[in-house]
Amino acid sequence: MADVASANIPGVWQQIRLVAGLRWRVLANSLRKKHNQWDLIGMIVAGVFATLAVAGVSVGFGFGAYTIVSGGHEAWIALLFWAIFLFWQFFPIFTAGFGAGFEFRALLRFPLSLRAFYIIGLAYGLADFASIASICWLAAVSIGATAANLGILPDMLLISFLFLVMNITLERLIGSWIERLLARRRSREIFFALFILLAVSVQFLNPILQRYGRSAQPWARQLIPYLSVFPPSLAGQAIVGAVQNHFAQTLIGVAGISAYALLFSVFLWMRFATQYRGEELSESAAPAGADLRPVSHNADQSDALHVLKPQVAAVLRKEFRYLTRNSFAFFLLIMPPAFVLLFATQFAGHHPTATKHPVPTEFFFPGMMAYLLLILMAPAYNSFAYDGKGIQTFFTAPLSFRQVFLGKNLLQFAMLAFELTLSMVVFSYLVGLPSLPVLLATLAAIIFNIAGQLTIANWSSLTFPRKLNFGQMRGQRQSGMAVLVSFGAQILLGGISAPILFMSRWTGDKWLPAEVFAFLAAAAIAGYISSLDPLASLAEKKKETLIDALSR
Repeated sequence: MADVASANIPGVWQQIRLVAGLRWRVLANSLRKKHNQWDLIGMIVAGVFATLAVAGVSVGFGFGAYTIVSGGHEAWIALLFWAIFLFWQFFPIFTAGFGAGFEFRALLRFPLSLRAFYIIGLAYGLADFASIASICWLAAVSIGATAANLGILPDMLLISFLFLVMNITLERLIGSWIERLLARRRSREIFFALFILLAVSVQFLNPILQRYGRSAQPWARQLIPYLSVFPPSLAGQAIVGAVQNHFAQTLIGVAGISAYALLFSVFLWMRFATQYRGEELSESAAPAGADLRPVSHNADQSDALHVLKPQVAAVLRKEFRYLTRNSFAFFLLIMPPAFVLLFATQFAGHHPTATKHPVPTEFFFPGMMAYLLLILMAPAYNSFAYDGKGIQTFFTAPLSFRQVFLGKNLLQFAMLAFELTLSMVVFSYLVGLPSLPVLLATLAAIIFNIAGQLTIANWSSLTFPRKLNFGQMRGQRQSGMAVLVSFGAQILLGGISAPILFMSRWTGDKWLPAEVFAFLAAAAIAGYISSLDPLASLAEKKKETLIDALSR
């Protein structure tokens, strides 16, 4: 019996082929749903733009490698390897979770061997955008260097392959460690707070370099020799040896990259072995008896929301609690004032750091408000993301979806008003406000854009819903079509608003843009109000789609 059982166990590559076939079949079956088909179309369109961006950068890498090798400056090629290395390792962290997630628990339901489990986990590293882009750039560097010196083709292929294996292994190892780190909500909140702080701090590097760059050059030169032991420098050293026919130098570079790849592989094998043995990352608390809590009487007390209908006020309170309890979304509220501080110091004021002459406030203020509106309006296009199974309550409670949209949109408008007001205060302190006609025209344009976008966003939330989870970063991606609708709506309304703002220069009437935007804002508000009832009817028709997408 043991012989028969062992004979029926598939080999490693057959196990991988079966899992790949199963994953493909799951994807093909999921496309039978119209919602997933639209999502795929959105991702394809976004992929086209990403492909163009990667192709453009690839041309730059290839031309740079050709110029470096043909010009006799082959030592500089290490800079290209450093650029690829840093992007490959840090971009997945900055976009934590928006790539393909490795579903360890799902795979462990199958009788996989540890070796097959490791290979599949390593192969998942090729599914991230950072990996695909970096491989394209690595190929472009190889092509450019080989075109300049055909004799280094074998060495270039070997070094590129080892560099690729090392980066994939390191990226999967870092991703696995981060996954373990983010298994707890508190650690996720700390990590995300540090991430936001780092992302904002990085934006100030350019002003700092503009002011202190020259004085810091001697310190930078002293640090360069210490970078020679890292993989990108070793890859550059191996290429230099290949170009100059120094076999020992090439061997040292290849051996160094191989040692890094082997070391990272050992650590990754140990990490995957721990998960293979059944490691469970969970933040669920241990079972404990429930404490009796006194009955809250806050619901009987009147507050500022008593002027609203009870159903609308209830939805508004729920959305506010969702916002304050979702640390990731709450931390993002500090971004608009930080961006105002950053761009104002770089492009406006008396001494801008990025330009010789400051951008006039008459143009900079409307542009800054439009940029902030672009950031803050994005969540509205998937307003049911965090409702989850609670979406069923909206269909069973004694309220209409008109009231649901009013509650959600009121919180969105209140958040926008608070953030934009705070940003205007920061802008006024740093630069100063524009003239009164431009200020009023910008405020009316903001109302016009918010009312217009909320109408489209409510429709997008019903048509392209996507479930998101509180306190998670891994796998949190909006629907592809919702992203396209968001960009399309903002481009359309921005295209309408921009020419109107310039009307005063064409006509000589400085109050004309404010008057036009006041009319458009009133029309947009009327359109928003009239759209609530049709959207409520649409919600009833999309009931099954909403419940299916959000209750998984």
